[in-house]
Amino acid sequence: MKCTSAEAAKLLRKLNEELMEIKDRESKSAVFIAAVDEKLDDVRPEYNYRETQDRLATLEAQVRKLKHAINAFNLTTEVPGFGMTVDQLLVYIPQLSERKRRLATMAARLPKERVNAPGVANKSFVEYRYANYDIKQASAELVAVKDELARAQTALDVVNTSVEFELEL
Repeated sequence: MKCTSAEAAKLLRKLNEELMEIKDRESKSAVFIAAVDEKLDDVRPEYNYRETQDRLATLEAQVRKLKHAINAFNLTTEVPGFGMTVDQLLVYIPQLSERKRRLATMAARLPKERVNAPGVANKSFVEYRYANYDIKQASAELVAVKDELARAQTALDVVNTSVEFELEL
């Protein structure tokens, strides 16, 4: 079947949720407690070991195939306008986010800021922190990084929702 990366991610989430549900049910029904005077069959929860293990194995195999297909897609699909594959862009976006965070701090700094050192005995001693860079340049670069980040995220969204690949589960 053909699907997009976004569809594959939703399917992967669904498979993982089913895996967790089965494991949760198994943990609640594979063993049980009964009082000495209770009939075991009256309190025994429904559980079929073989069916459960087989279903878990089937789902785990599907998850492996699906993750492999997504990884192969990410390694081979180039994102238009970036000269990078999806997996490279998935590294680039967090790098841009970190740069944005750093530049936002630098752009918000004042050229000269008074430092209030707590616990200093001599209150007449005043220190200042000075920006050792051009704040306007940091602000301009922040705008450029924000724009690049938005462009990268949008391009990735377009690829993930429009480019199809073959998926065999």
